[in-house]
Amino acid sequence: MKAVVTGHSRGLGLALAGELLSRGIPVLGLARGESAALQQRFGAALRQQALSLADSGAVLRWLDSGALGDFLQGEDEVLLLNNAGTVQPTGRADRHAPDAIAAAIALNVSAPLMLTSAFLAATPLAKQRRILHLSSGAAQQAYPGWSIYCASKAALDHHARAVVADAIPGVRICSLAPGVIDTDMQAEVRGAELDGFPLRPRFEQLKAEGHLSSPADCAREVIDYLLRPDFGSQATADLRNL
Repeated sequence: MKAVVTGHSRGLGLALAGELLSRGIPVLGLARGESAALQQRFGAALRQQALSLADSGAVLRWLDSGALGDFLQGEDEVLLLNNAGTVQPTGRADRHAPDAIAAAIALNVSAPLMLTSAFLAATPLAKQRRILHLSSGAAQQAYPGWSIYCASKAALDHHARAVVADAIPGVRICSLAPGVIDTDMQAEVRGAELDGFPLRPRFEQLKAEGHLSSPADCAREVIDYLLRPDFGSQATADLRNL
């Protein structure tokens, strides 16, 4: 078994990669930066590729290199964790710069969909292919100031539903909302301008009252679910309800 994890160098992605590696599952990490700590701890079991997932051209060129297929070649069980994402741009819809929208959609939507297609094409002989999109409650609930984030996470949810409808042999997919996690993204949310994100006090309260999950605890629960026999029985799910 091998796994591909996007955004592995920080936050939840770092915890997910570490959890997989600690279970003896080699990881290919894709992110703008690398994790020296993970490399030192796990050595050759971790392969890292510096790649801006917000640059669709760069993603396409990397996929054309064949490196993804080389990493996964010969494996009967393969995993893809589409974790990388951004909450930016935030604020009212009339205040978003077009280039910021384009970068967010490239990172939150285009990259996961491109990687999913390439992952499936590269592993036609694998008996088990499991794909996890890291979604959000924002995919189901509209929040003021989060129009781009909500739309991008909803796109992942519906993509998972459509892939299930494709009924590709050996493929299981789920777009999973992991809950509220104590990461840099949450710090960004709490630092947002109140007039552009009126729900900021709610997230400040969650932090103050200790209701945020740690990345390590969340990663352990996510990987437990990813490896469960019933993974993919629901195209979309919330980790807190499993």
